[in-house]
Amino acid sequence: MTSYGTIPSSSDGGSSKVEFLSRAKERIQTGLGVSRPWKQMFDLHSINIPHGFADAISRIKTNFGYFRMNYALIVLVILFLSLLWNPISLIVFVVSMAAWLFLYFLRDEPLVIFHYTIDDRVVLAVLSVVTVVLLLLTGATMNIILSVLIGLAVVVVHAALRKTDDLCLDEDGVEAGGFLAASSP
Repeated sequence: MTSYGTIPSSSDGGSSKVEFLSRAKERIQTGLGVSRPWKQMFDLHSINIPHGFADAISRIKTNFGYFRMNYALIVLVILFLSLLWNPISLIVFVVSMAAWLFLYFLRDEPLVIFHYTIDDRVVLAVLSVVTVVLLLLTGATMNIILSVLIGLAVVVVHAALRKTDDLCLDEDGVEAGGFLAASSP
């Protein structure tokens, strides 16, 4: 019997499901590997008070550009924990989290829509706004607002207190073409 095409067929449906799950697990591990090491992020030797307001703003910009993925995960975890007692909001959050996984956390290549490449910051902003708007439509407004504000406060405090001396900024282009280049005058 001749087999046309490049997709291998399997007579055992169970093995293809296991294969799919193992590929998904590998992709999740690879995608989340893009975030910075948590040990580096919470290094106690890198925490100190900034020398002034300008130093704090500089640290926030640099740390946000460097730990962007980690900070997004922190805010999402805080939001998830706040929704545990509101099942409808939790379902909406889980669905939007699937969108976060596929559109932000697990992408290896830039997002292209209608032949336009969409920047990661735009994807982050749009997903954040869509997630919050959908959750606000579920009726847990005060809970969501408080959890997002707490998450943002945690991120800003960490970004202001963490020194940037030990970060390898040139390897990812965080300064040269990344977040800082787009936000600097």
